[in-house]
Amino acid sequence: MADIARPVTLPGAARPAPPRRSFLREHPSVLWFMLILGIFTAGVTLLSEAFGIGLVSTSLVKILGMTLCLCLLAVAMDVVWGYCGILSLGHFAFFGLGGYAIGMWLMYARTEILVRQSLEAGTIPPTEREVSEAVASQIFSVVGSNELPLIWSFAHSLTFQLAMVVLIPGLLALVFGWLAFRSRVTGVYLSILTQAMTLALSLYLFQNDSGLRGNNGLSGLQNIPGFLDVPQSVISMWFFWASALALGLGYMLFAWIVSGKFGSVVRAIRDNEPRVRFLGYNVEGYKLFVFTLTAIIAGLAGALYYPQAGIINPAEIAPIASIYLAVWVAIGGRGRLYGAVIGAALVSLLSSWLTGGGAPNIDLGFYRIVWTDWWQVLLGFGFVLVTLFFPKGIGGLFDRLVRKQE
Repeated sequence: MADIARPVTLPGAARPAPPRRSFLREHPSVLWFMLILGIFTAGVTLLSEAFGIGLVSTSLVKILGMTLCLCLLAVAMDVVWGYCGILSLGHFAFFGLGGYAIGMWLMYARTEILVRQSLEAGTIPPTEREVSEAVASQIFSVVGSNELPLIWSFAHSLTFQLAMVVLIPGLLALVFGWLAFRSRVTGVYLSILTQAMTLALSLYLFQNDSGLRGNNGLSGLQNIPGFLDVPQSVISMWFFWASALALGLGYMLFAWIVSGKFGSVVRAIRDNEPRVRFLGYNVEGYKLFVFTLTAIIAGLAGALYYPQAGIINPAEIAPIASIYLAVWVAIGGRGRLYGAVIGAALVSLLSSWLTGGGAPNIDLGFYRIVWTDWWQVLLGFGFVLVTLFFPKGIGGLFDRLVRKQE
């Protein structure tokens, strides 16, 4: 029987390149994350009141959906801080701006529906001007005005406001980042600048003449125009699915970005920025891209979060919120995307349990521990413990366990 001919590789000849594996096969942690997220989403759906057996209440579905949005925000924060080394204390501001952008349409469109129903009950059909004036009066009477501010000129357009969800955080981050990075502001000084930007924006929004109802913020965002007759149990599941999809796509996008050559350059900037600049890389361009992209993703996360929360006000953009975000990432494990998800989910759910009445108060006889007053202290204490004993966060513990099993 004749031997089967085999290809002969001559000395010095180039060997064929090994077959290129897919992104998910090269990074199994991403596949595991997507699998866990899919199982979690399916489990909540089957246990929900809208499409399942009713063991998971609508309020809990909303909490879980909001938690997924916060996880996406934490992943964005981890990319800009854990991978690029930029400790931004302003990413919650981008998160809030995305919420304000979509909240304007939600509030305007819902108010317009109610106004039209009220005016059409009269004998004379209302004009568009009368409808617009009535809508403005309904929305801004709380701040002593009956005129629609200029920034609300296109609040009736869902397409325009969805574009603003991306453009407003993106343009703010682009302008701020360009001014800061071209001046080569780094380290704690850059953190202070981002915090100052957040504080200035928050103080501006607190003013009644900001055009966004000042301290009252935007409310009633859980009522989706065109679906006012749909039960909240169904709407909450829609937003839960959208939040899970956004988290999955955002996680894959950032995992793809930080895994290639771009990610290597970004990590090198974090570790030794002058050397990367000496090698000829446009350091400012890399930092500006990461800062702007993560701000856009933060805005998208906010646009999904606040319709589930039902309300947004300037307190959501206060600098303390961005500090909490950094704490979440540090607890979960900076420089690990899944660590950011773990930290955000753990702290968010724990705070909801402690402040929502789920955790029983403790009576010590001489003092009564009320968790609504003490949960922030508990969070700070946990952050100190993680910093001292687990500097790589909870994600670092997982890495250590995996190495031991190997």
